[in-house]
Amino acid sequence: MTSPRKILVVEDDPDISSLVELHLVDAGNEVELQGHGGTGLDRALNQPFDLVILDIMLPGVDGLEICRRLRTEKPELPILMLTARTTELDRVLGLEMGADDYLTKPFSVRELVARVKAIFRRIEVFDSQPQPAIMALGPIEIDTDSRRVVIDGEPVELTAREFDLLAFFARHPGRVFTRGQLLDKVWGYTHEGYEHTVNTHINRLRGKLESDPSHPRFILTVWGVGYRFPTIEELTT
Repeated sequence: MTSPRKILVVEDDPDISSLVELHLVDAGNEVELQGHGGTGLDRALNQPFDLVILDIMLPGVDGLEICRRLRTEKPELPILMLTARTTELDRVLGLEMGADDYLTKPFSVRELVARVKAIFRRIEVFDSQPQPAIMALGPIEIDTDSRRVVIDGEPVELTAREFDLLAFFARHPGRVFTRGQLLDKVWGYTHEGYEHTVNTHINRLRGKLESDPSHPRFILTVWGVGYRFPTIEELTT
């Protein structure tokens, strides 16, 4: 029997946090609630959690700053961000700060639980699949054991979702994927209206991988379709 996953919920609305806790515990998880941004950040930095569910509007330290700090100090810790429906800018900023996923308020608790399950399922599938420890693809080297990426001899720091997205592309060189397919394969769900999540992670990856993100070498756009990783021949010529 596997140990329950530990989830930190940082949300200052007691009605929302209690409802989220109830359903996540029913799903077999351990849940800790924090209603203050400063305390939530301290707990996330100093305690072992498998996931942080993070509201943006918090007293003390806001969710965007917490996300930024966690991405600097715990890049592999998954973050699911909660945003107000009317604040498109907050959703974009959350993803650009490194959030793995987001839900807009008011949200379905059932959808939240499904997203959490998808995050944990993705981690379990990734850990259980046999795959080469190191993928050497031209100038880029991807170590799936240590989850490290090196380009032209220089290490590149990626978040957990950025690494999973890059590793997925690298395992399928030359194949074109739509944003919907990437949501399904890397995020573990397909939900209309969340394709922007893919776009933002692609842009973040390019910003970290490419010397010139406007002319990418690794994550290529196929206009009108989606994205692909180059073939070995393309990378070595």
